[in-house]
Amino acid sequence: MKIGICSDHAGIEYKTKLISYLLGKGYEVVNFGTDSADSCDYSDFAHPLASSIEDGSVDCGIAICGTGNGMAMTLNHHSGIRAGLAWNTAIAHLVKEHNNANVLVMPARFISYQMAVSCVREWLATDFAGGRHQRRIDKIPVK
Repeated sequence: MKIGICSDHAGIEYKTKLISYLLGKGYEVVNFGTDSADSCDYSDFAHPLASSIEDGSVDCGIAICGTGNGMAMTLNHHSGIRAGLAWNTAIAHLVKEHNNANVLVMPARFISYQMAVSCVREWLATDFAGGRHQRRIDKIPVK
């Protein structure tokens, strides 16, 4: 599985550690930046990640910023993206099981790194339930 990952300056520490964690678990990882702790704009990194998921260059993604909200809002403007914000393992599980989130978004300023790892592990291990949840997902795009 090929996982895209991005962050802004607030999430760079977690992103850097998560890349090592994911590589150690045998995943292929594509880093969409930032690679600096200097102040930057989350959208500059969220858009390339979203486009790579939409065109199939990566299978799914992980995005990290201060609150997670900026990344989630930007990512969810892409029609092929279902970015779910999670700050604990129960939510990470449900955004995949019920919402089939193809991007896990986390708030670096509000969770520990260990919780971030736990969220990633749970999200990757969870399957989409389908059924009534697929019907709901099908209603997301504005027509």
